[in-house]
Order: sequence, then structure tokens, then C-alpha cells
Amino acid sequence: MRAAPHQQAPAKALAGCEKLGDAVSQVPKLLALMNHIRLFGDFTPEEVTLLSHYLVCYRVPRGTEVVREGEVGDFMLLLIEGEMEIVKRAPNGLLERLAVVGPGKTLGEMSLIDGEPRFATCIALSDCVVAVLDRSTLVQLTAAAPIFGVKLLTSLLQLLNQRLRTVGSELVKCLYQQRLRIR
Repeated sequence: MRAAPHQQAPAKALAGCEKLGDAVSQVPKLLALMNHIRLFGDFTPEEVTLLSHYLVCYRVPRGTEVVREGEVGDFMLLLIEGEMEIVKRAPNGLLERLAVVGPGKTLGEMSLIDGEPRFATCIALSDCVVAVLDRSTLVQLTAAAPIFGVKLLTSLLQLLNQRLRTVGSELVKCLYQQRLRIR
């Protein structure tokens, strides 16, 4: 029988980080990033402001792991300032860099939705500011503003669906390349 994965709550995952409070003070930056935040694609400035009341911001020191592969989590991050590296442990045990992301990128949406173990690890490459949305707060937001809550959930599903399509396409390319090598 496998042990239950460790639950990674935002407070624990961000324990070494400075809590800045809600994201209301970050609204000007969020609005400036709107065109770079796929999740905010159809949001109005008023909706971004509404969402900011439900997000909690943290200052993350360089080198901090804010999401750890294999740990269960129920929150996502929106990167407002800085850069994060996304790494995944390969079958040989070595870490493989998947991406380096900057302001406007979202991380951890899959675990926000399904509560399953994290797919990859996210490490701050520089000092960062992130906004955090956890599942219980998402439920509160949806209860308080149902139309916007549905719009946010739809946007999350579209983002995840697009990522799934991209991964599927990459998988087909890899399989094709492997078949060419076998022949």
C-alpha cells in the first residue's frame, strides 16, 4: 500500500517567502501583463480587479522551490515578476529543464483543478513576485461571483486543453521520429 502523497498547501510551499497580502496592490502590473496572461485573455479590467481580491501575493527568493514534482497541491501561481525554471526528473534520475518562464505565466493549474501530484518542479531563478489562487478560494470566488467564477473556470479549462493539445502533438512527433530511427 502506497503512502498518501504529501499535501502542499500554499502557506507551507511558500513558507520561506514574504507574504505581501492580496493582489489589489498588483492590479496595475496585472493589467499591464493582461496581453501576456493567457488565462486573462477575455477578462475585463474590472474582472482582473475582482480576481485580485482573491489572490494572495508572495515575494519569492531566488532558488526557492515553490512547486515540487510529486507533491499534492491545490493551488496555482501567477508569476508577476521574475523568472522561474520548470524542471522534471527524467527516468535516469537527472533533472531535465522543460522551460524558463517569466511574468504573466501561470503554474500549477492542473493541481488546482484535480488535486493530483505535481507534474514538475518550479524553482525561482530570480527574486519573484507571485499571486496564488487555491482551490478553496476559487470555490469562494465562484460562490460570490458565479458568472465570473464560471468564466475563470472556463478559461482554466481552455488553457489546460491547449496544453494537452500541444503535448499530444509533441508526442506524435516523438513517436514518428522513433519509428524513423527503428527502420
